[in-house]
Amino acid sequence: MSSENAPVIFEELTTENGFKIGHATLSKPASLNALDLPMINLLTPQLEKWQQDPKIAMVILDGSGERAFCAGGDIVSMYKSMQDWGSVKENPDATDSFALQNFFTQEYQLDHLIHMFSKPILVWGNGIIMGGGLGLMSGGSHRVVTETSRIAMPEISIGLYPDVGGSYFLNKMPAGCGLFLGLTGAFINAADAIYSNLADYFVPHDAKQTLFDRLLAANWQPVLLHQTLSSICDDFHTLHSEQLPQGNLIEYQDWFTSLATKTDASQAAEYIMSVNAEDNKWLSKAQKTLSAGSPITANLVFEQLLRGKDMTLAECFQMELGLSCKCGEFGEFQEGVRALLIEKDHQPNWRFKSVDQVPKDTIDYFFENSWSQYAHPLAHLGVN
Repeated sequence: MSSENAPVIFEELTTENGFKIGHATLSKPASLNALDLPMINLLTPQLEKWQQDPKIAMVILDGSGERAFCAGGDIVSMYKSMQDWGSVKENPDATDSFALQNFFTQEYQLDHLIHMFSKPILVWGNGIIMGGGLGLMSGGSHRVVTETSRIAMPEISIGLYPDVGGSYFLNKMPAGCGLFLGLTGAFINAADAIYSNLADYFVPHDAKQTLFDRLLAANWQPVLLHQTLSSICDDFHTLHSEQLPQGNLIEYQDWFTSLATKTDASQAAEYIMSVNAEDNKWLSKAQKTLSAGSPITANLVFEQLLRGKDMTLAECFQMELGLSCKCGEFGEFQEGVRALLIEKDHQPNWRFKSVDQVPKDTIDYFFENSWSQYAHPLAHLGVN
């Protein structure tokens, strides 16, 4: 269906009883399958087509190579769009003025489609899964992690915030876990992902083909698609569950629960930094990331989770689109990408020096609605 050189490869696998499985593979292994607009513009119409095709029983979404499912969005392309932001504000009719907004709009529409997909979607979450990759994975109905899965939302290091539905799925974690992961960008493994509701099943990577063979041999029936896939995934998870790696999150759950009681970002950051992490490399690294990260991002994380707690999925994406565009305009995001990925000096000049120095009106600016109710680019999400 697609050239081998395409950034996403599609194929349809025929099952033994005549149904088909749609298989989409992110195919940019050199960039760890970083998600860009051409990939999004291939995935969205193909998923919509498969959703309408009565012969498609389910969809598999995975990434090429052994290192990553998807390491995030194409930040370098976003940086180039942000560089032009000054001229954009002077000339609102410029062609590039909507580049960043268009990327986030298309990305969030794809993420929402996966969340709401009427057929089962199995996401094979092997290797690195960050940022935009987690946006793709979090909506899957059957999310599989492996022994090499490394998951993070590290946006605090680039002056963004955990978008792609983070306002929704970070709030679905055990108390305080989402806030901690958003503030620290800490990596978690397969066991942590299952504990925090980011994944459903553990299957070793070398059992992937065996799982696929079982899917092709299954007796697919239109009214039992989800049940059939769940039964197969349950079998593989049970068979291999003893191979799950040791997690970190559950050990600190009481501490996370106390973190969730903090009333502002400054209190939360201070609480995280106050724990003794000398003998724990994972926690120590989390503290260092928070300490070096954007103080604005820390405040945005706290506020987005507070506001997103009672929002629907569609409302979260609508809020995040405004937030992401404001991040592109404000300059903190651009500076973070410059320091980490462009000039690589790892010395970002953040607008404020500490979390408690960020004024409330600065954070309020990011949450201001830039569109009227019906003019919002994502107003159609959640509308039947």
